[in-house]
Amino acid sequence: MRERLTKGDVAKIEAELEHRKLVIRKEAAAAIAEAAAQGDRSENFEYHAAKKYRGENESRIRYLERVLKTAILVSDESADDEVGLNNTVHVYDMEEECEESYRIVTSMRGDLLNNQISIESPLGKALMRHKVGDIVTVRVSDDYSYQVEIRGIDKENDESGDRIRSF
Repeated sequence: MRERLTKGDVAKIEAELEHRKLVIRKEAAAAIAEAAAQGDRSENFEYHAAKKYRGENESRIRYLERVLKTAILVSDESADDEVGLNNTVHVYDMEEECEESYRIVTSMRGDLLNNQISIESPLGKALMRHKVGDIVTVRVSDDYSYQVEIRGIDKENDESGDRIRSF
């Protein structure tokens, strides 16, 4: 799947890539060399752990490079009165009879534990471009949907504190 990223997402991914290539690669190579110098590699835990660490780093580098290569750049701009990227949306769940607040972010920054929902999620898709007072149907599957009422929108576009999702 092609990731939809903002300019801020791209900058964070590029910074992580640079750190992994220039810093972590060297650390991993040094750890392998140090462990290899201890002798027999077949039973050398440090050697195998260092190689695993290097492999994980190289895997993450390949993943991030693929994300950047195939990404679709999206804007975080929206009208003053409608839900857009990086906005916090206050909704009333009509089924659960409770109010929740969610920040709408790209899938690379989605973090449900911190109430950051992706624009790719059913709720994120449903809320985009709607306005305060709108009742929105959130289609989770062919068999299940629910409705929420948008009660407020906080317009903020600062994604500097958000972290890029790891795997």
